[in-house]
Amino acid sequence: MTISNRGRPAHVPTDETRNLVESLSGFGIPQAEIARLVGIDPKTLRFHYADKIELGSIKATAKVAQNLFTLACKPTREGLSAAIFWLKVRAGWSEYAPPRAEEPLGKKEAAERDALTAGDGNEWGRLVN
Repeated sequence: MTISNRGRPAHVPTDETRNLVESLSGFGIPQAEIARLVGIDPKTLRFHYADKIELGSIKATAKVAQNLFTLACKPTREGLSAAIFWLKVRAGWSEYAPPRAEEPLGKKEAAERDALTAGDGNEWGRLVN
């Protein structure tokens, strides 16, 4: 039985292709285009480089977030813009959000409030105060 050498040879990842895939993934280049640059099918790319694809995106996001945070902490006009953006995205701030409702009082706190304001707006309030 002889084995024919049909088709492409098996892909063997190298340090160079690993670094390339990680970098391009971090820049947001689509997987089909990365595969084309490496010279393999997108399925082969995902098989051999799944971790590098994920890490590239994570590392790029972390680097941008670090730079944005550093900028947001500076007392400049750009820092103010970065801080506002950061707070809107990360802290959920919005100029359109309704004011936060106060936390409901517990039974004891509600009873104390009611006792202190029991005479407000009636005859008994004038007699006590």
